[in-house]
Amino acid sequence: MPPDSTRVRSLPAVPATTHDPLGRRRRRHRNAVVLVVLGTVLATSAVLGVAIGPVWVAPADVLRILSGNVFGGTPGGTDATAQAIVWDVRLPRVVLGIAVGAGLAVCGAALQAMVRNVLADPYLLGINSGASSGAAVTILFGVTLGLGEHALAGSAFLGALSASLLVFVVARTAGRITSVRLLLTGVAVGYALSALTSFLVFASGSAEGARSVMFWLLGSLALAQWGGPLVALVAVVVLTVSVLALWARRLDALAIGDETALVLGVSPTRFRTQLLVVVSLCIGVIVAASGCIGFVGLVVPHLARRLVGSAHGWVVPASALLGAVFLLWADLLSRMVLQPRELPIGIIAALVGAPFLLALIRRMHPSA
Repeated sequence: MPPDSTRVRSLPAVPATTHDPLGRRRRRHRNAVVLVVLGTVLATSAVLGVAIGPVWVAPADVLRILSGNVFGGTPGGTDATAQAIVWDVRLPRVVLGIAVGAGLAVCGAALQAMVRNVLADPYLLGINSGASSGAAVTILFGVTLGLGEHALAGSAFLGALSASLLVFVVARTAGRITSVRLLLTGVAVGYALSALTSFLVFASGSAEGARSVMFWLLGSLALAQWGGPLVALVAVVVLTVSVLALWARRLDALAIGDETALVLGVSPTRFRTQLLVVVSLCIGVIVAASGCIGFVGLVVPHLARRLVGSAHGWVVPASALLGAVFLLWADLLSRMVLQPRELPIGIIAALVGAPFLLALIRRMHPSA
């Protein structure tokens, strides 16, 4: 029987460890150690991501080149070719991979709390589909919108924002946005925009354009370079991670339920709107820079929760670190598997992410 207007659902039972200061300290210490380990793994993966490639650059040389460019001076023991490979080619790609992986994973964790659905990810809101449609218009028909060399990224970003605005307008009814309405609206808009992209490819009649759209739809970090777009991407992702970390307690409340959130002083509708804006901006910039990359926002938050628990104060940073590591190694595989050709990173992410997801489903509680 649904509760009447004068009653609210009682809060979930508080675990006994909440009243155990020693247990809480041990849990915090354990989670802090996990974050330190993940940070170390990320740093190591970044160095290896720069070192490994068709031309091997020793990790010691990588560190010398990075130190020389960051702190000034001429790195000793390295030639000009190695410096160009490290600083101009591979490092921008690694930085972009870290930013994209962290952003996708954190946005996935936020969406799963927002709609209270463990299968939620950035594809849920149709944002990726909107970006795909915008990019397809530029690739297939040469529409630049006066953006010059940034036409592809700009059109993808505008498509992503348009899709998120459409989801917001349709899902908001009587001044409220519920998790179910947001979920269903995102799925419907995503399917519609995917169909629009397929129609554009078919209508263009361009085989080369169709191949370009397909490669972009599956994601790639190959276009990474130093400059405004990469700086903007990193800034947006860092801002997003910081904002969601500050909102960790509100994410915890929303993940339990709307009634609990209201009892704790959090307006579900207002907070969902804020989350939708932050996530849409972040995903729009990510997709514009790297194309559509799936499974990161779906799988990584589950792995983070298994490592640090369900409190978003720990889930957000753990997801960011895990997502960055995941995407760095997926990108490394995409570069190395079919040398000298490069696989779209979305294929690697799906091949690696799908078994992880299946394993998680197998280990879920039977009642889930």
